[in-house]
Amino acid sequence: MRRFYRQFLLFTLALGLLLYALRQVFGPAIVHPRTGLLFAYFAGLTLLTYGLMARLVARSQDNFVGAYLGGMTVRLLLSLSLLLTYLVRFGSHQNQDTLAFVGAFLFLYFSWAGFEIWAILSNLRPISGKQVTE
Repeated sequence: MRRFYRQFLLFTLALGLLLYALRQVFGPAIVHPRTGLLFAYFAGLTLLTYGLMARLVARSQDNFVGAYLGGMTVRLLLSLSLLLTYLVRFGSHQNQDTLAFVGAFLFLYFSWAGFEIWAILSNLRPISGKQVTE
């Protein structure tokens, strides 16, 4: 569990620095002004889904697949509801800003999803050595 939080902190810092650098170089035309809020949203969502998975797996190791798929479903539904809310409220008024927002959303969504997959797979290695051989 500590390992995940250390990886999470390092990834958050690296991605935050990358977004800051992109914002300084390209400005708001490429990096949407609400990208910082999206960044915080996805960081919180990653912690939420990890906590959900950790709690379900702690009850039983056999719940891993169900917990993982449940976490991914929660992530997908909450993310799509955020995107839909933005498009309904602001999408028709700001065409260029909408493209920048959707681009930032997709970049952050896949970055955090990739991190979560990587963190989970890297933590499975110690568990796979404990399997009972026949």
